[in-house]
Amino acid sequence: MANYEGQVSGSSSSDVRSGNMIFEPILDDGVFRFDCSVDDREAAYPSVSFVNSRDRETPITTHNHKVPSYTPTFECLLEQQVVQLELPLGTSLYGTGEVSGQLERTGTRVFTWNTDAWGYGPGTTSLYQSHPWVLAVLPNGEALGILADTTRRCEIDLRKESTIRLISPSSYPVITFGPFASPTEVLISLSKAIGTVFMPPKWSLGYQQCRWSYISDQRVLEVAKTFREKSIPCDVIWMDIDYMDGFRCFTFDKERFRDPKSLVKDLHYSGFKAIWMLDPGIKQEKGYFIYDSGSENDVWVQKADGTPFVGDVWPGPCVFPDYTQSKVRAWWANLVKDYVSNGVDGIWNDMNEPAVFKVVTKTMPESNVHRGDGELGGCQNHSFYHNVYGFLMARSTYEGMKLANEDKRPFVLTRAGFSGSQRYAATWTGDNLSTWEHLHMSISMVLQLGLSGQPLSGPDIGGFAGNATPRLFGRWMGVGSLFPFCRGHSEAGTTDHEPWSFGEECEEVCRLALKRRYRLIPLIYTLFYFAHTRGTPVATPTFFADPKDPSLRKLENSFLLGPVLVYASTTRNQGLDKLLITLPKGTWLGFDFNDSHPDLPALYLKGGSIIPVGLPLQHVGEANPSDDLTLLVALDEYGKAEGFLFEDDGDGYEFTKGNYLLTHYVAELQLSVVTVSVHKTEGSWKRPKRRLHIQLLLGGGAMLDTWGVDGEALHVNLPSEEEASTLVSTSEKQYKERLEKAIQIPDIEDEVSGPKGMELSRTPIELKSSEWLLKIVPWIGGRIISMIHFPSGTQWLHSRIEISGYEEYSGTEYRSAGCSEEYSIINRELEHAGEEESVVLEGDIGGGLVLQRQIYFPKNAANTIQINSSIIARKVGAGSGGFSRLVCLRVHPTFSLLHPSESFVSFTSIDGSTHEVFPDGGEQIFEGHLIPNGKWRLVDKCLGLALVNRFNVTEVFKCLVHWDSGTVNLELWSESRPVSEQSPLRISHQYEVIQVP
Repeated sequence: MANYEGQVSGSSSSDVRSGNMIFEPILDDGVFRFDCSVDDREAAYPSVSFVNSRDRETPITTHNHKVPSYTPTFECLLEQQVVQLELPLGTSLYGTGEVSGQLERTGTRVFTWNTDAWGYGPGTTSLYQSHPWVLAVLPNGEALGILADTTRRCEIDLRKESTIRLISPSSYPVITFGPFASPTEVLISLSKAIGTVFMPPKWSLGYQQCRWSYISDQRVLEVAKTFREKSIPCDVIWMDIDYMDGFRCFTFDKERFRDPKSLVKDLHYSGFKAIWMLDPGIKQEKGYFIYDSGSENDVWVQKADGTPFVGDVWPGPCVFPDYTQSKVRAWWANLVKDYVSNGVDGIWNDMNEPAVFKVVTKTMPESNVHRGDGELGGCQNHSFYHNVYGFLMARSTYEGMKLANEDKRPFVLTRAGFSGSQRYAATWTGDNLSTWEHLHMSISMVLQLGLSGQPLSGPDIGGFAGNATPRLFGRWMGVGSLFPFCRGHSEAGTTDHEPWSFGEECEEVCRLALKRRYRLIPLIYTLFYFAHTRGTPVATPTFFADPKDPSLRKLENSFLLGPVLVYASTTRNQGLDKLLITLPKGTWLGFDFNDSHPDLPALYLKGGSIIPVGLPLQHVGEANPSDDLTLLVALDEYGKAEGFLFEDDGDGYEFTKGNYLLTHYVAELQLSVVTVSVHKTEGSWKRPKRRLHIQLLLGGGAMLDTWGVDGEALHVNLPSEEEASTLVSTSEKQYKERLEKAIQIPDIEDEVSGPKGMELSRTPIELKSSEWLLKIVPWIGGRIISMIHFPSGTQWLHSRIEISGYEEYSGTEYRSAGCSEEYSIINRELEHAGEEESVVLEGDIGGGLVLQRQIYFPKNAANTIQINSSIIARKVGAGSGGFSRLVCLRVHPTFSLLHPSESFVSFTSIDGSTHEVFPDGGEQIFEGHLIPNGKWRLVDKCLGLALVNRFNVTEVFKCLVHWDSGTVNLELWSESRPVSEQSPLRISHQYEVIQVP
């Protein structure tokens, strides 16, 4: 042990400790556990992320007494442990779990705190899952991973180039993996610690259709029938929360879903599976059998006084199971076991951050008590277990499904998760938006989860909130059909989002896209077998093809699905025919299934690869082992290729007993003949008697075919170079003609309307300075829907398009005239009169009045957003003396609280009194001498930042603070009076972000 411990250096006192962390090797060669000291090592809580917590506690003997290549430093101050790892310049950073925004994470800062983040944006710093993990790719292509093994809130600060900074309450260990030769090796090493993904049932890799909600069993059957009638592949229909009786979990509505067994029987007959939602919030209602049983067994999360915590969710007042206790997990698992007998094929765990309504924090108080098992950390408050609540719920649900039928693989989808939750559940990227920005982000989000150990994920295809346009939906289906998890979902109040809901052109693109997926399911299933058994990733960033090439490290519209490179168009006006494609080094051969379309991604197969391809089925269960099998072959520069096909029953656990077939196919070129044969096999599953179709790719989509019997050697004669060149050029010409003749999805963005007739799919305009990015929606209230501050990596304002954000009203009433009218852009300048970028908007608010708003960044203060707003009389009738109706200019911004429990508003009033307004203070109004003296601040203690709002105090007559769930309004009100041409109402104010102690 002594040989492996570093020495604590630097300063040390009763208040501050700092130095190099001490280490010991664990698990395997190249894996090290670091702690601040021996005492800290002994004080650390057990690991929840590790498959076996003892592995983290047990040192191993390494070959040649290997020591870490990079040693983190630490600083412990005020019960916070700061860990810093400095890496060579040119290192690229990835991972950090479920995060929005850019793929390469340098310059970002996120916080692991599972949050109900409806409609999140690229700058949102906490989403639904917590993965305190960073994958670093070094300049030479080697890679290193670091895991902060703590369940507590953890800040992952990557704002300094090539530097990883982790901050969380003391004491916790960090685990480093590598450096290894490639990022794949790091992920394999990580999987030995936190486990691999569960082996999904094969049907779960098909397309899945969901909506909040299919309101009755008849609507469910209608949707299922339409899929089959239109020959659009689909395997699963999902039941959202409205199937329940009054949102009571484990119940069914007696009118709309009166016979779930019969419904599922009908779905099964048509080749569909049924997945049903279960939330953690249990309605507090005596006589409801789940509540009564839970109360009798003492399973609820408690308040500090020992009574059950009650919080509002969908059913109203709810209590919450304490999944940190083994007895509670067993109680829940047995409920799930009985529930599955209704014909439940899979379970969807939602709202399990846990989300709580009507509170600023969006979750339960951190002072709540969990009486956890000793192996998890014992009895702790909620701040300790918050990030693993959803993980433990998903584990309990998985175990319950396994109890129900040992011969079936459970399928659980969870919204909240933690490092290690991939052992029990798939996930999706939460409540995204129907926008091009979210389509683009969905690729990076799926990849980041895969780079953090969770390979089975995907977005709500088409976007959950808002209305997709035909082109947006078709493009999203094109790329989404190639994600590991493939599901379409949309929220209540939006237009229908089934593949046939957007016109014939979009329907055909969706059909082509999903038939592509089903042809590739043999490949995807094989990739998941390797992910489950070896810890290899399924979908990866393009740079995995050549980690040494820095030009590939920030590509965000392409990814690898095994050896298949997928290149997608994620911008509105750029189809496949206009896409600029960067290929990694080596041989990459384009291919398709005679289905190329401008709205579908381009596909390339890496030289040296063989992939299995199936038939374009309607559902996975339609497959027969004796169906024809196709192998696509792309030779490398040495004339060789190899690939694998995993086959078994598609469900159950016989594969763990050897009842499977893993075939290793190889191809080799000798004397102008390519021979494709079986190199070796594993498993006792008998090879089906079937035809084998070899398609040898030549480039440009050209290929050579031969047929034979699977298991036997097949030969393909290569043409002469001249003949091959002719084949390639002919194929390229045909490919180009197919793209030209394809009927593109029409671009009708402005014709698609959303709830209440609001247009949700148009593209916001952007204003940008060196420090700020604003997104503005002129057509609905001229509102600002996003305020991103680049230096701090924070998004202070983020809203849906048709409500909230930064709004202005012309009256004292909430949402009075001005908040939803269409505004015109009067002026838009990139360089104008001393400002950097500016926009002037104007909306007609009736009665001869307009509300005008100028937004710009002063050149001498690029760190500032300046907003000058006015209510102006334009056409006020002479009969009124030139004066308008009584109006009030009310500035109503809704700011996002990144850390609600750590936020407050502070200011000094005109009379010199100081004020701090906290979320538990509710709504407060300040008038007269209590108005802030020209500025007030929204402070986030966790970030050490404040958003300062300065204003002209002579124009403001009232200030209002209103706290809501995860948001706060800081309102400025003018006086109420009529206006004339000579006497408009004005409020001039600005925003700036500053650091606070």
